[in-house]
Amino acid sequence: MIRVILSGASGKVGQALLPAIEAAADLELVAATAPSLGADLESALESASADVVVDFTAPEFAEDACRLCVAAGVPLVLGTTGLGEDELHRLGDDAAAAGVQLFHAANFAIGAVLMMRFAEEASRHLPAAEIVELHADTKRDAPSGTSRATAARMEGDVPIHSVRLPGLVAHQEVIFGGAGETLTIRHDTTSREAFAPGVLLAVRTIRDLPPGLTVGLEILLARSG
Repeated sequence: MIRVILSGASGKVGQALLPAIEAAADLELVAATAPSLGADLESALESASADVVVDFTAPEFAEDACRLCVAAGVPLVLGTTGLGEDELHRLGDDAAAAGVQLFHAANFAIGAVLMMRFAEEASRHLPAAEIVELHADTKRDAPSGTSRATAARMEGDVPIHSVRLPGLVAHQEVIFGGAGETLTIRHDTTSREAFAPGVLLAVRTIRDLPPGLTVGLEILLARSG
């Protein structure tokens, strides 16, 4: 049985993850934290014997979550985006020094991982591309972590356009242009339940990873076959 603390349990992603964790026969939810619940991660780490922490909060809280988990010696699955690359790698160095696993993915939807892989391949063959990412108006960071991760895998300097509107969940299209043709690769998340399989995979496998920072759900998918 893997004992899990869910940080950000009252958020939109947290509300989708909560029933998924509770329904998994091999997982036990030992604490759910969020300011609105009157429960904080530091207290949960002190009182609950946890094997893994899952954090989906906001960028300004993610660094504290990392430091608290490193200090407690508990691996962290970090789904919060908006942290800078330098900041994330510094946290990874701290985790490595403490012998703690830190896993981060820009997107936990398996379809989004495939979209990034296909975009990377297409960028080798078509001369120009742009990314349009669309999210709910409550999303704090722009461009999204997924769009930045996609652009980083592609050839050339890829412009990113961000849209924030009520009614959206998470959507991204990568549009390629060549002589006489275009190609569009699009992924749509219509429910945050799409993140649950990827998060649960990370929870189940994080202790098999080396200490320090591991980035990208595709690494776990490759390891799991």
